[in-house]
Amino acid sequence: MRPSLAPDSLDAPVSLRHRPAWIAHSPILNASRTWQEPIWVSLAILVWLAATAWARPLMLPDEGRYVGVAWEMLASGHWLTPTLNGLPFFHKPPLFYWITAASMSVFGANPWAARAAPLLGAWLGAVALYLFTRRWAGPVAAGRVAVALAVQPLFLIGGQFANMDMLVAGCTTATILAAADAVLRMEQKLPFKRSLAAACALAGLGVLAKGLIGAAIPGLVMLVWLVATQRWRRLLALLWLPGLGVFLAVAAPWCVAMQQQFAGFFHYFFVVQHFQRFVGSGFNNVQPFWFYPAVLLLFSLPWTPLLYRLAIRGYGDRVPHDPVRSLMGVWLVTVVVFFSLPQSKLLGYVLPAVPPLAYLLADSLTTLQPLSRRMQNVWRASSAMAAALGLGAIAWLAVVPTKSTAEIAVALQSHRTPGEPVLMLQHYFYDVPFYARLHNPVMVVDDWQDPEIRTEDSWRKELVDAGQFAPSKAAAALVDASRLRAALCRAPVSWVIGPAHALDAYALPPRAQAVLTERGTTLWRVDAVCPAAP
Repeated sequence: MRPSLAPDSLDAPVSLRHRPAWIAHSPILNASRTWQEPIWVSLAILVWLAATAWARPLMLPDEGRYVGVAWEMLASGHWLTPTLNGLPFFHKPPLFYWITAASMSVFGANPWAARAAPLLGAWLGAVALYLFTRRWAGPVAAGRVAVALAVQPLFLIGGQFANMDMLVAGCTTATILAAADAVLRMEQKLPFKRSLAAACALAGLGVLAKGLIGAAIPGLVMLVWLVATQRWRRLLALLWLPGLGVFLAVAAPWCVAMQQQFAGFFHYFFVVQHFQRFVGSGFNNVQPFWFYPAVLLLFSLPWTPLLYRLAIRGYGDRVPHDPVRSLMGVWLVTVVVFFSLPQSKLLGYVLPAVPPLAYLLADSLTTLQPLSRRMQNVWRASSAMAAALGLGAIAWLAVVPTKSTAEIAVALQSHRTPGEPVLMLQHYFYDVPFYARLHNPVMVVDDWQDPEIRTEDSWRKELVDAGQFAPSKAAAALVDASRLRAALCRAPVSWVIGPAHALDAYALPPRAQAVLTERGTTLWRVDAVCPAAP
């Protein structure tokens, strides 16, 4: 006789009669909760993550770049091909842009709507972890895990940072948990194919979020976990042909469509932006191997007493043969080691390691039953301190927006007449098209014949790479300095954005009027001064 629970119900506790031995050791399953609790927890997580997402302007370069691409998608109405300044931009796949453009079409072009993709990614990961924990460890443990993850400063800030990292982290988290749920259901003789199909669909979304890493990380974590816990036979069950079909149905159509439209897309997207970027050394943010362990330790400082229990007091031996705990440990170590191998390391890459760390921190309390008043106070104080640190960081970034040209863009929008051309000198200011509501590409003035462009990881290389897929558009958008004066003669009034010293460096016409200067960047209005036609 099977347990009395709905097939593939992720939030229903395992039947007491049919619990495996590892569940029988958990004293928290006796707590009961109503079916409404998961709904309220999910809503609370969403409100918590979204409540302060409006508070600060977009930060450069990442938020400005990716939201700018989404704005171009919305403004042009071309939703299939992402573009950067009108040029096909294939650094990343389109899921972030689709979500962001759809959000801005509903809620308006504002920073809160522009952060819908990371918010949804964080919410998906947190809810998936909560439901998985509730299913396999009980409601009390699930509540603690939800709190530990939601208030973790790295998770809270990442959920409000408009790039692909949290979106793919949420898809990765949900994929791993759905696949693990399928494995545990197999062992309990419960229906598992819905969970497995969900894992395959989520892996496909992960690929659309940030490329092959969205499927590679869940696959690697599951492989290491199954091998480490001697569940070899489950590997073949996970290689399910219908599931592969679901995965391809989600992940493949956009890639095939781009290759059909742009020759060389497969090589650029998969070889250059995946494999060469992973093993190469010509990219920014080179960090030592220990960078990510240090980052996780730094952002987990409020939980130092619990980290002490995990590291020193033999936490792993307290509840033997627990596959959920072993999954979380393997997951944490695998992600950290994997992303520590490349020389280029960005803070957001390690976000998929935060959910298992939150689980282990919260679960360490289960070895103290009943909890002493002192440990209850430690838990509350750690949670409050973590939340305060995250909110404090968001408030600081809102008060001191050092990496933004929003003021310049707003001034441009208020003074410019539609149709007047915009030029950018020595830099592409990613957030200007979004804040200034520009509907056409700008002209970017620089030395585009510089051989160093191909060897650096910069905005110039991004535009040059994008231009190779649309050479005629690139010729109009990427303007050499020698063509600047001619470009300024194309319309009675032009608008120029660049470093404050550019007036002298580029010998702008004497009728160039500085409208606004902010943090070393100036907006000029330039009235055409051109030689008379012979």
